[in-house]
Amino acid sequence: MDVLPTDAALTALRAAFSEDLVSFDRDLFGTYGRDWTRVFDPAPCAVARPRSTAEVAAIVGFCATNDIAVVPSGGRTGLAGGAVAARGELVLSLERMRRMDPVDRVAQTVRVQAGAVTEAVHEHCAPHGLTWPVDFASKGSSHVGGNIATNAGGVKVIRYGLTRHWVLGLEVVTAQGQVLSLNGALEKNNTGVDLRQLFIGSEGTLGIITEATLRLSRLPGALDVMLYAVPDLPAVLRLFDAARQGPFTLSAFEFFTDRAAARVRRHRGLEAPFAVEGGCYVLVEAEAADREALEQWAAGLFEQSLVSDGVLAQNRTQAAALWQLREAISESLSGTGVPHKNDVALPIAALAPFCASLDALFAERYPGWEVVLFGHIGDGNLHINVMKPEDLERTEFFARTGEADHALFTLVRAHGGSISAEHGIGLLKKPYLAYSRSPEEIALLRAIKQAFDPRGILNPGKILDA
Repeated sequence: MDVLPTDAALTALRAAFSEDLVSFDRDLFGTYGRDWTRVFDPAPCAVARPRSTAEVAAIVGFCATNDIAVVPSGGRTGLAGGAVAARGELVLSLERMRRMDPVDRVAQTVRVQAGAVTEAVHEHCAPHGLTWPVDFASKGSSHVGGNIATNAGGVKVIRYGLTRHWVLGLEVVTAQGQVLSLNGALEKNNTGVDLRQLFIGSEGTLGIITEATLRLSRLPGALDVMLYAVPDLPAVLRLFDAARQGPFTLSAFEFFTDRAAARVRRHRGLEAPFAVEGGCYVLVEAEAADREALEQWAAGLFEQSLVSDGVLAQNRTQAAALWQLREAISESLSGTGVPHKNDVALPIAALAPFCASLDALFAERYPGWEVVLFGHIGDGNLHINVMKPEDLERTEFFARTGEADHALFTLVRAHGGSISAEHGIGLLKKPYLAYSRSPEEIALLRAIKQAFDPRGILNPGKILDA
């Protein structure tokens, strides 16, 4: 559909809803019309901020009748342009929908509205000894609805899996303004295709998630955090093998290169973590370990020459400081330069050869460009950040990274990987979708979109061209 609404449609929109519910204040457009990508200039026609599913349904139903495109908006922490309104769409923000119902301790579930902040859900459940185990650096601002719409990953995927594993039921507003209640709080419901799973990860292109019944897990036991220096990526993978055989439950296994560590130190004014620095660093979080057995395991890493140096946090303060070295990377990259970001997924066995090919690619075609790697190595998720050279104009840099992405995703495909591990496709990854999806798959995705949203009003242009 033509995204720009007609003057008559906008006049009708003003008349149909109060200014408190649908605002035309241009001061709001820059905030609500974009996400963390900061690549596209926001240009919405209005910003809606409903408080209930009924209000969402009323707004979407009106927009469907009047051919006004709708962009759902949560915490806007995505990095693929999935929450960008750049072509006159109405932004439908779920930020006012933050209700969290009482925790059901017996069923280990909780019902929340889509605008509930991830960290707030954690805090809501913790007094009951439970948690929603979806966790990442942006948990203080990301929304549950956005997490579900993008099937968010994060730092605990190796322990708990992706967001879709922790969603029992959904309430969804369709492109026609109808309300679907999908699966309730059922653990089992074998009645044909699970429509709930179609909406999870669909980036708001099939319907707008307004409420969710979340499956909870017991809070983890005592957590031990370790940081190790190793020479290279093959050494990271050898350490991963040792960690999987360790006397504990592996809760997180995060890695970052010395370049990432240097950016964090520069941005935060920190000292080097070890006297002997490594080419890579690994943060290991272990759950419910016997302390003596853990210390013996850690000592064995040095005896086997698996690590160059390392530290085991002795208290929560030290553990938090070690986590900051990992979680501050994204902030530090933006604070010390201009990054072009990609998150890809590879089979774990392909990580080392892929990274070797990646280094060779940039050395040959883009000499002098700094490539900073970090990620959730235990589930094959690699964050690739290319930093703009100081002597290269910003516009030229981003033009050239488009060309570089084609070469990068050719490597990803050759190693059996995915062009997007966590942040979805949105606008930024759309030109490259064919590197991970066959023509037959893309045809099926288009058919699903047509079936759910025949007028193309929901998050148009995201994932697929209209």
